[in-house]
Amino acid sequence: MHDTDLLMTIAVGLGVALLFGYATQRMGLSPIVGYLIAGIVVGPNTPGYEANAELANQFAELGVILLMFGVGLHFDVKELRRVRDLCVPGALFQCAFTFTLGLLTARFFGWEWYSSIVFAVAIAFSSTVVVTRILADANQLQTHVGNIAIGWLIVQDVLAVLVMVLIPSLAAGNAGEQTNLLWVALVALAKIGAVVLAITWVGGRAIPSILQHVAATKSRELFTLAILVLVLGIALASSKMFGISMALGAFLAGVVVGQSEFSLRAAIDALPMRDAFAVLFFVSIGMLFDPVVFTQAKGMLLVTTCIVIFGTPLVCVLFMLVMGQPLRVALRVGLSLSQIGEFSFIVANLGRQQGLLSDDAMHVLVTVSIVSIALAPAMQWLASPIAIWIRRNPRMHQLEVQRRPFTMQSAAPAESPTETLDSLHRAIIVGYGPVGRTLARLLSENGIAPTIIEMNHGNLGAIRQAGFRGVLGDATHPETLKHAGIDQCSNLILSASSIAGAEELIRTARELNPMIDILVRAAYLREREHLLRVGANTVFAGEGETAMALAEHMLRELGATPDQIDRERERLRSEIFVN
Repeated sequence: MHDTDLLMTIAVGLGVALLFGYATQRMGLSPIVGYLIAGIVVGPNTPGYEANAELANQFAELGVILLMFGVGLHFDVKELRRVRDLCVPGALFQCAFTFTLGLLTARFFGWEWYSSIVFAVAIAFSSTVVVTRILADANQLQTHVGNIAIGWLIVQDVLAVLVMVLIPSLAAGNAGEQTNLLWVALVALAKIGAVVLAITWVGGRAIPSILQHVAATKSRELFTLAILVLVLGIALASSKMFGISMALGAFLAGVVVGQSEFSLRAAIDALPMRDAFAVLFFVSIGMLFDPVVFTQAKGMLLVTTCIVIFGTPLVCVLFMLVMGQPLRVALRVGLSLSQIGEFSFIVANLGRQQGLLSDDAMHVLVTVSIVSIALAPAMQWLASPIAIWIRRNPRMHQLEVQRRPFTMQSAAPAESPTETLDSLHRAIIVGYGPVGRTLARLLSENGIAPTIIEMNHGNLGAIRQAGFRGVLGDATHPETLKHAGIDQCSNLILSASSIAGAEELIRTARELNPMIDILVRAAYLREREHLLRVGANTVFAGEGETAMALAEHMLRELGATPDQIDRERERLRSEIFVN
């Protein structure tokens, strides 16, 4: 019976999440809204099928671990340094401001101190998933706006991780140990230091070595399994040995892997598991929703919604204007942060498990999240109209005109010669075999910077020794091509004749860069027509090239002149490689 209940919970939960996620996606909203609604539908407070909340929470915990691993995997210290002078003080000030408003609101409505603190902390963090999606849809992710927003979110993520460690200390204080709360917090921080040291120092040496040996097997299944075992093992060890949350251990494991050569491959091969379990996490949160919140806590719900949708963006915009950022940039960044998401639920769920947060508070958070995420795209769209209105209003325009000049000290890292080349002088080569090596050398000698995508970790050393940029990963995945910079390249060359999924690779490359010139090496002539049909510009088949080389050799042996050889070569080429 338990097995049936387990399968029903997973199947129905994911199925309903797919249905509502698809519907919200088609409506232009974030799929997270659909997942939360799916949780409401299968939850205990709505009619129809009721999923097993205990089983859903267990899978949700796994989703949190994998979600935190993904955050650590993409944690970019260099990106944070680039915008640190703006984002670090800005995010700290914004979180403190939102926290204060949330705390005062909760206390005004009669909530206890500890419950008010956890609730206020939960509404201080924006959704990394939603903000990234909004910026990507607006083509702002790789711009100055995107850099600031991502840097801002990184600071929020770091704060969220620290808060997650300190929540058990609050629980200890709530249990009557107020006099020892500072000591408990200091002990918790010492444990954090021990975990960070153990994972980054020991794991920083052991984890890449383990992954290197597994990658040498060239088995994607084993590599994915290795990632999963490492993440769960480190998370469990952090909890059992140091008393630290498993989520923090998973985050640090992600940071270690993210600093290694396997970061991209881990993101591509292992993180699809995260997406599936993360869906169950949002479904489990939605199951906590109770419509009674609209009658019993409507005041708290209304004020909290206003804080998240209007308060947080307003303080962000004002701070950036004071720091000298252009009005349009300030509005786009500020309005993109007008929602709460995954970290809010992670913090709130942990507080709920520690007995610090009531069910009513969770109902409010779920409802505010659904509303704010649903309105997030519209809030981002308002940036331009608001900027135009402010500039037409003389008094409001003084906010921009009188701002203090400010420039980020580390606005851009030093670029290598390869990074300063335009798209006409960039090319991606898939594979570093004999053909790939020759092409890379010839391109480099003629002023074209090649980036080599390679699945074999053993070839990375040779690629870097030759002075080329190497990307370890599967070229059939969009993220690998994006990481290699396909949007800034003029040519994509498939140098190996036996690339698995070449057709999908060509289609993906064409979607990411419609203007790119795709050259493909194929083993047989019969493959040529199909590869051209799926999007290749030119296909060189081994059979045809061999026939031409043999014919040229025979003509030369028979005493043909160079002009005759050239004519026959062109005739054969037109016959063999006919379009």
